Amino acid sequence: MKIVFMGTPDFSAKVLETLHGAYPVAAVVTNPDRPAGRGNALRPSPLKLKAEEIGIPVYQYEKVSREGIADMEALAPDLVVTAAFGQILSEKFLSIPKFGVLNVHASLLPKYRGASPIQWAILNGDEYTGVTVMRTVKEVDAGDILLAKRVKIGDNETAGELFDRLADLGGEAIVEAVSLLEGGRATFTPQNADEATHCGMISKSDGLMDFSRTARQLDCFVRGMTPWPSAYTHIKGKTLKIFAVEPSNVSVEGHDIGEIVAANARDGLCVKAGDGAVRLMELQCEGARRMSDVEFLRGHSIQAGERLGRL
Repeated sequence: MKIVFMGTPDFSAKVLETLHGAYPVAAVVTNPDRPAGRGNALRPSPLKLKAEEIGIPVYQYEKVSREGIADMEALAPDLVVTAAFGQILSEKFLSIPKFGVLNVHASLLPKYRGASPIQWAILNGDEYTGVTVMRTVKEVDAGDILLAKRVKIGDNETAGELFDRLADLGGEAIVEAVSLLEGGRATFTPQNADEATHCGMISKSDGLMDFSRTARQLDCFVRGMTPWPSAYTHIKGKTLKIFAVEPSNVSVEGHDIGEIVAANARDGLCVKAGDGAVRLMELQCEGARRMSDVEFLRGHSIQAGERLGRL
């Protein structure tokens, strides 16, 4: 079976590597190199780097449905596989491969259609998530489902850690899906549109912490925003990134939401939250390294009553 694979980030690179190990991929399609870093030097996508490492030809388009139709028709793939590609495919493109286009999506569809399903599964405190392989149609992540694989989210798992696990699972799922197609055993099940939920792109500003939330909600928020864009707040005019929190039993009497209620070696750095106190266990102040709250307090004069929040 002749397969063309399309994607962009690390997630797609991992899926490609697993798929190619079982079914050699004829070509990879990804976005053009983008400016990145302080010097704005052009940087290839993780998928391009992985394809070049493996030795797979790479095609790059701003819009494959506009610029790449002739190339794809010339390649004449039996199947196109996408994973975190980020481009809408036209009906003309979708008609090119014999077996259509399969997408590997990092949620249990129809839940979390869209761009950030891994983060939102953690942000919302879900117990389970997974990956779904479905047929691509013009509506985003709405195609019929071929198969899904379910996993439990770890109690302390971050979005970055879950991302890696689901990328591995996505590779296993697409290998199984291709086997079903190849053997004529593929059965597609329509999604229940009434159960669909949607999630958009997460931006850097979305990481600002709201201490009116409960300690549990703040824990989910911090883990869902790690490693990017990172949960953050501000203290004394500086940005403070937060990487781990836990509930604290220190008294919050006389304090408002967002005020520091303890700042010492015994209790750590604790803030009043919506249901009591939350301890900021691991953090990083701008210009400094990542450290524990106790280490941070050794180098900063922080007092109970000071407020965290916006600049």
